[in-house]
Amino acid sequence: MTSSALPPDTSTDISDSTEDNNDATLVAELGELAEHIRLVKMEGRVFVRFSGVVKAGHLVVPYALVPSQGVLARPAKWRKMDRETKLALVRERASAAVFEELRQHVIDFVADIAGLSEDVDTDPMVFLHTLADMQTSEPAGMVFDRIRQRFNHAIERQQEEQHAARTRQSINLAEYPASFEMARRLPRRFVALLGPTNSGKTHRAMEALVKAKSGIYLAPLRLLALENYERLQEAAPHGKPLAVSLITGEERRVVDGATHVASTVEMLDTKTVVEVAVIDEIQMLADPDRGAAWTAAVCGAPAHTVYLVGAPEARRAIEALAERLDCPLEVHVLKRMAPLSMEPTAVRKVRNLRRGDAVIAFSRREVLMWRDMITETGLSVATVYGNLSPEVRRAQAQRFRDGTADIVVGTDALAMGLNMPIARIVMTTCVKYNGREEEEISAALARQIAGRAGRYGVHEEGLVAGYDNETHEVMRALLKEKLHPLNTSGFAVAPSLEHLHRISSVTGELSLSKLLRRFIHNIDVPDGFFFPRITEDQKERAIWLDTLPLSVTDKFTLSLVPISSKVPSLQTAWEHWAKNLSQGKTSTLRQHAYGGGTQNLQQVEDTCRYYSAYAWLSYRLPEFFPDIAVAQNLSRDASERVDSILRAHNAASRGRSKKFKQA
Repeated sequence: MTSSALPPDTSTDISDSTEDNNDATLVAELGELAEHIRLVKMEGRVFVRFSGVVKAGHLVVPYALVPSQGVLARPAKWRKMDRETKLALVRERASAAVFEELRQHVIDFVADIAGLSEDVDTDPMVFLHTLADMQTSEPAGMVFDRIRQRFNHAIERQQEEQHAARTRQSINLAEYPASFEMARRLPRRFVALLGPTNSGKTHRAMEALVKAKSGIYLAPLRLLALENYERLQEAAPHGKPLAVSLITGEERRVVDGATHVASTVEMLDTKTVVEVAVIDEIQMLADPDRGAAWTAAVCGAPAHTVYLVGAPEARRAIEALAERLDCPLEVHVLKRMAPLSMEPTAVRKVRNLRRGDAVIAFSRREVLMWRDMITETGLSVATVYGNLSPEVRRAQAQRFRDGTADIVVGTDALAMGLNMPIARIVMTTCVKYNGREEEEISAALARQIAGRAGRYGVHEEGLVAGYDNETHEVMRALLKEKLHPLNTSGFAVAPSLEHLHRISSVTGELSLSKLLRRFIHNIDVPDGFFFPRITEDQKERAIWLDTLPLSVTDKFTLSLVPISSKVPSLQTAWEHWAKNLSQGKTSTLRQHAYGGGTQNLQQVEDTCRYYSAYAWLSYRLPEFFPDIAVAQNLSRDASERVDSILRAHNAASRGRSKKFKQA
């Protein structure tokens, strides 16, 4: 450890200067103290500097310091003083009592730094040697403060280096797969079913899951988990219905003796061995926010056969993972069962839309605007966007399936799940807000959305069009563009509670934000095959949670609550729950009712999200969030209200259209 460079000595020792012979003799008249005193001109001041040597234990430390009242005058004023005035001032400011007081302060300071240095196994002279070298007119107290500050910074750097080293020793991401003990013990094999939308890949994987004696389906969305839960319930491979459980972050439908489970990917049970696991939408490995859940699923699914279902561009990534995990891999690349074609021209006018179309926009506001424009032509519309609960999205999709709705208007939420008999995809735009700015959608997303057109067995082909000419041509180009394969390294790994406890145990750190920072910056990533990642939301929440008296476990749990911080009412509710928990208080829905009977559509949607988030917490902290049944009932009620409002808006708009036409 080294001290920072000292400033050059620019002082003038008046005691030895020939500039003023009278000044040069002043110190000599102080008797025995003269050998310890110098008059110095520096930084526009004339001052007294004491020098000496102190001993503290085995340390011998020289010093040259200015006492607290050591500054005598500015040079111009000093030159105007007569000799007697100067001498009186020097005797006052450089008396034996002042010298002794300063010497005692130096002894105390040296002893203090020596003791602190011993505590952290550091050489105190790295800092104390500067007591004789500080070229400044600052009084000794300020010099002590500067050395202390330098000492503290150096110790912080030393501790930071030690903690970083200990963190690296405690977690090695190259060993990440070994943390899934059950999967590691099993002789697993991977089967990749890769193909575009409507290639039958999920159907094939689900057939294998149904035939298996036990299995788990891992979905990217609650909606898909729910759909395939019902699909498994309806199956009877041996003349007997399967016993199936549904497990998502916000809902549990657990059946005693269940052989099969439909689950969201984050809820993977890594300890229960099954015959078959199906991991859907495997290309989500590359998702910046949720990719870590797919990494964990591939590494940790405790199944003899693991089906990896998704887009062809995931092939190289899957091959790299299979090789790393030493699992045999079988790859099947499937083709679309019904062709997909661009319409010759753009749609251009609302009246050119037709039954069976899916109109795609990229925001809730735009979806509702298009819904209103279309219903005014007399067509009935189903509405699907991300803010809607899975129950509402499914109800709206069902209206399109059974013909109650002529057209479905939605965001790219339609691109994942929600199998519907869509004849044509109509893009209102190819520009989407990415959280920071508007940008053109990727070719992969364009292809996934477009692939929803042309349901096999219902349509001979799927059609794609842009609403305007520019969007039409952009879509044509995007569908022709060659897709980039996923990276074959840098697979995301999210921090687990075990990771954070391990870091805390070797560093003593209890701040969630600092533990997360250490996970990102300090853990060992030998070859970069696995890479640590956290979301921006979690990082920002951790900083706020560190202001509350909560355990690391509770802060970590609260940092993961699936609730939007961009909606003020939901952010306020989350903060209220956190504060209650920090005070050991129970949060009940009866005490804190959310919303009211006169809510608009947006408010009812937010009510659904509020109850879902409460249910999520109830499963993890039931003692403090006890109203799980109430939350689920209220969530269902709110979902029904959303669906009712959407249908009412649809009917009202169509009614206005009929009146206008009749008039």
